[in-house]
Amino acid sequence: MTYLLTGKRAERKSMAQWQHLLKKSITSPGQLAGGFAAQGAGLDGVVQRYPMLINPYYLGLIKEVNDPIWRQAVPDARELVDTVCFEDPLAEESLSPVPNLIHKYPDRVLFLVNSQCAMYCRFCTRKRKVGTERMVITAESILAGLDYIRRTPAIRDVLVSGGDPLLLPDERLDQILSGLRAIPTVEIIRIGTRVPCVLPMRVTRSLVSILKRYHPLYINTHFNHPTELTPEAAKACGRLADAGIPLGCQTVLLRGVNDDPQVMRRLMHGLLRIRVKPYYIFQADMTLGTNHFRTSISTGLTIMRSLIGHTSGLAAPTYAIDAPGGGGKIPLVPEYIIDRGPTVKFKNYCGALCSYEDGA
Repeated sequence: MTYLLTGKRAERKSMAQWQHLLKKSITSPGQLAGGFAAQGAGLDGVVQRYPMLINPYYLGLIKEVNDPIWRQAVPDARELVDTVCFEDPLAEESLSPVPNLIHKYPDRVLFLVNSQCAMYCRFCTRKRKVGTERMVITAESILAGLDYIRRTPAIRDVLVSGGDPLLLPDERLDQILSGLRAIPTVEIIRIGTRVPCVLPMRVTRSLVSILKRYHPLYINTHFNHPTELTPEAAKACGRLADAGIPLGCQTVLLRGVNDDPQVMRRLMHGLLRIRVKPYYIFQADMTLGTNHFRTSISTGLTIMRSLIGHTSGLAAPTYAIDAPGGGGKIPLVPEYIIDRGPTVKFKNYCGALCSYEDGA
């Protein structure tokens, strides 16, 4: 017999569902089931250094070994033999005036408020510490972050991240957002979260009712492959959009996952269908243990050529590299200009020669 749950009872069931899924997450290769189990052999050393966590929802998206979902979630022996990349590629530790707050740009900060995620991405920029004892976030560190923002009036934009801030209890997240909104110089609050992709049932009505109190509030989420655009993800993004929260996606260019123009175009189109604006495609950060994910920049430029002009501008995000050493984001654009004289000559998206008389 099927029962239709409404109101608070349905919400309690929803809350229990996402929490139950988190508790059922697998945290070691030996827990991979069926035909996947053999592929996890010999990976315990990887997990000892870089934790593994895959909740049942995201695990269920894996169709075969080494498919794009598997590659993002399941440890790989190559994580321990990376001799190219760096532990802290963006120099976040040296840019932290107080623990768990990164002040790289003049008018905005990155505020880390949670050390846990609903799935540990194998390419994570903070792979060195997310999900480990090396990332310590306490009530005291959050108060110190709020105090720094309050004492630094140049900060008008705060990006709340982690770990994943949407895994915090509703009440704790409410307190943090309330604390930020009480600072007069903070104009914009952004949340960086992968929850709509990897654990969409966490986006409950209760959570959304809290978030909508703190406009202008923006959410940047993170989808990397069309397989992740499930009905559950669409429902989560729909709830957020219906609450007036603008949604953007920060996709990472990953070898063997989305380094193909047709795959990326399908992803960008699919994001727009669920009301998420493609915001960035990032060249993968040079994070220690992730070198096997990195592609050439020319691969990214080829993908951008396949988007710009060939589909709506809404589906063409900014392709960027976050420069190692804390240099900041640098946009990368295919070269269209042939000659930059009084008459600018260039090729259009189809490769046809065009010209434009430059203004004096």
